[in-house]
Amino acid sequence: MSGNSGRFRRWLSRAPGRSAVPGVDPAGSGTGDRQDEGPAGAGDPRHVRPSLTTRSVAREVFLLQLVLVVLLVAAAVVALVVQARRDTMTDARHRTLAAAESFAHSWGLQEALNSDDPTAKLQPLAEAARKASGVDALIVYKLDGITLTHSDPRQIGKHVIGPYAEAARGKPFTRTFEGALGLSVISAAPVKDSSGKVVALVAAPVTVEKVQKSVNRQLPLFLGTAVVALALAGGGAGLVSRRLRRQTHGLGPAEMTRMYEHHDAVLHAVREGVLIVGRDGRLLLANDEARRLLDLPADAEGRHVGDLGLDQRTAELLASDRSATDEVHLAQDRLLAVNKRSTSPYGAHHGSVVTLRDTTELRWLSGRAEVARERLRLLYDAGVRIGSTLNVVRTAEELAQVAVPRFADIVTVELLDPVLKGEEPAVGGTELRRTAIAGLAPDHPLYPVGALLRFVPGTPVTAGVDQVRSMVEPDLAGSSAWRSQDPERARRILDHGVHSLAVVPLRARGVVLGLVDFWRSGDSPPFDDEDLSFAEELAGRAAVGIDNARRYTRERTMAMTLQRSLMPRGLPDQDALEVAHRYLPAKAGVGGDWFDVIPLPGARVALVVGDVVGHGLHAAATMGRLRIAVHNFSALDLSPDELLGHLDELVTHIDVQDEDAEEGPAITGATCLYVVYDSVSGRVTAATAGHLPPAVAHPDGRVEFLDPPVSPPLGLGTGLPFETAELSLPEGSRLVLYTDGLVENRSRDLDAGLEALRAALTGPDRTPEDTCATVMQSLLPARSTDDVALLVARTRRLDPAHVAEWDVPRDPAAVGPVRNACVRQLGDWGLQHIAYGTELILSELITNAIRYGAEPIHVRLLHTRGALISEVSDGSSTSPHIRQAKATDEDGRGLFLVAQFAEHWGTRYSPRGKTIWAAQALGPDVRPSEEESPEQLLSRWEHVGEW
Repeated sequence: MSGNSGRFRRWLSRAPGRSAVPGVDPAGSGTGDRQDEGPAGAGDPRHVRPSLTTRSVAREVFLLQLVLVVLLVAAAVVALVVQARRDTMTDARHRTLAAAESFAHSWGLQEALNSDDPTAKLQPLAEAARKASGVDALIVYKLDGITLTHSDPRQIGKHVIGPYAEAARGKPFTRTFEGALGLSVISAAPVKDSSGKVVALVAAPVTVEKVQKSVNRQLPLFLGTAVVALALAGGGAGLVSRRLRRQTHGLGPAEMTRMYEHHDAVLHAVREGVLIVGRDGRLLLANDEARRLLDLPADAEGRHVGDLGLDQRTAELLASDRSATDEVHLAQDRLLAVNKRSTSPYGAHHGSVVTLRDTTELRWLSGRAEVARERLRLLYDAGVRIGSTLNVVRTAEELAQVAVPRFADIVTVELLDPVLKGEEPAVGGTELRRTAIAGLAPDHPLYPVGALLRFVPGTPVTAGVDQVRSMVEPDLAGSSAWRSQDPERARRILDHGVHSLAVVPLRARGVVLGLVDFWRSGDSPPFDDEDLSFAEELAGRAAVGIDNARRYTRERTMAMTLQRSLMPRGLPDQDALEVAHRYLPAKAGVGGDWFDVIPLPGARVALVVGDVVGHGLHAAATMGRLRIAVHNFSALDLSPDELLGHLDELVTHIDVQDEDAEEGPAITGATCLYVVYDSVSGRVTAATAGHLPPAVAHPDGRVEFLDPPVSPPLGLGTGLPFETAELSLPEGSRLVLYTDGLVENRSRDLDAGLEALRAALTGPDRTPEDTCATVMQSLLPARSTDDVALLVARTRRLDPAHVAEWDVPRDPAAVGPVRNACVRQLGDWGLQHIAYGTELILSELITNAIRYGAEPIHVRLLHTRGALISEVSDGSSTSPHIRQAKATDEDGRGLFLVAQFAEHWGTRYSPRGKTIWAAQALGPDVRPSEEESPEQLLSRWEHVGEW
């Protein structure tokens, strides 16, 4: 190692200015005898002595910069002062000459000179001009040297001798000389008369002392600027020095030598190989670990890397200019992680630094860790992707897709048939339905999706189902049990390259739902026990999703079965409306929308549409309860507002019962629309309980909404009455009733949906079937989140010729004429075969109205396609009822006779009284027979047990 250290120091000595041997300084340093004076650890930059106690490069550079800055600033200040003085003297010359010439050429100067007392006239003018021009004096001389004006009155009248000869010759001049005011800058200008003869002189002096004061006033500015410049320059020099000190750590030659010795020791002590390769591919340095890892010869340094017996790939990397990061190279039986970087950014010697690390064991461990990480990621992805839908088949497909190709090359999923139907799986079943396949081409030899598989006992599959345990077959070619299931297909599977199989049961809540088979083919390694454990974890997560989908399928099937049993299975036969309908359950599950068409007496029909908020069994059951209640209330022939009032009371009562019994959520949230159409008058009466209004499409293409007064949904217990809206419709109009799922969804608000419905209904007349198709195609969203119910009814009018009416006075004698008129009308309609029964019915009903009712009394006959309806109306609200008359009673048997001759009969109320109606079928099997007298009927009724 000592030999290597010496070579490393010799290599470092090639760098200019660096010591090659400890204790010997570079030439000119003069500090080689001080290497041992510092304390231990002086080579550590964290324990460097302050730079003020060391002749460091940073300190010398700082002092030199500071001296240069001071000299430059001083020279600049001197230059500025000299220049300011020069500029001030020049300004003084120009100012004095301008003042002298201006005053010499001023108007009235000659007149004042020729006056008896020139001084008296000129002195004030001269003083004013002096103050205005900023000179120290304006002196006027005669040619004989007598002073006429002066800023010092004591000088007036004195004879002055000065350098004015040039001015006396007619030329102005400027001089500096010692005068009465002291050393001054003075300018003189001649005063000429009209003939151009010089008659006087004007002099304007400025003392040098005043000029110097002007310069002195600028000195603070100059000095301040110099101080600021000196501070900035000194600060800059300090920053540069600090940067330099940080780069050199403030070390002197001795400290830097010690630092290199420490680096040399560390270089050869680390457990990582270090190589330095020159630009020409020669090895410049190799530490001990590098020699061991590469098995380098003793004289390796200085030789070309291609001559060291290294692996060809490793030698090419070391000789090239390419960088490398954790490249794995083979050196004998070791796997080395090689990193290579250029030294050009860090020194003048261009070359490369290579580090070597033995990763033989680490490689194996990291491979295992990578496999574990990949398995964890796969489990996470499985948790996210499997069970995204509550569909059994789709969940099985997601299981197969998530495992290919990250865990297996092929995955097949087989489920028990009851699981696919949402039922509880049978215990011990060996017949499985292939549900999903992933990872195979279309020509694969495995059983296709949908095939029913019956497995032979003793195979891995039957073991997985019967014994509820996982099985692994690492070598399918050697497994006779697996090949016994289907030898020919097994041969084709093996020919396809499949060689390993893992079978895992899909078990959830203690019940086996099916199996998942993981297959590997080609170059993939066979399954082992660790793979089987992971497969069980993956299958366990998938089984929960499949079981959730199965339970949802069961609940949805039950709800749909219940809903289908509660919904109308067909529309009743009636003549008032031509009806078409559509019902579409939501994708999310069965809901509570329903509709109904209920024939009413008097050639009327009721149309009903309702909606229960929510989905599932509760919504379907609630819908059935409400539908049955509407049928029962409509049998009472109530008006729409009364019917909704009774329905609201019923829902409120049911809510209270359910809450007391803790049977689940209440019904609140149900809406209902009840519409009654009268084919005789063409009048529509509608009432709503929180439901959307019906649309009316007129034969001319116009569309409007029949808006009943706003009422709350059912079951809120507000106590507010329901109100109705009425409208007369022409024949051929279309009534459109619907639920909110048709016009409202997440992407469309209610107003936009109603306008879309209006647009779909607008246009030429269409049949109800065509209208339903157009509306569903125009408004139905791609994926409906709510049920949709649509009911379209086109109105028909009863022919007025099939309506007969009579007003009856309240007189028993009027019964006969009205009865006879009705019989004649039946003859006109060709209904003689029921005239006997009709005559008897009308006799009883008219007689009861006259005896027990009130005026007005009115009789109406309606001849519809399948029945004759007899109606007797009066102003009384008292309703008759059937009772069993005693043998001694003289009356009480009339309604019994009516019930026997009529197919249906009943009473309906109106604001003006009541109407008793009876409907007779028009078919040939009319009962009772006309040969059977009323007395015979009454005798039959009186026999106990027969009625």
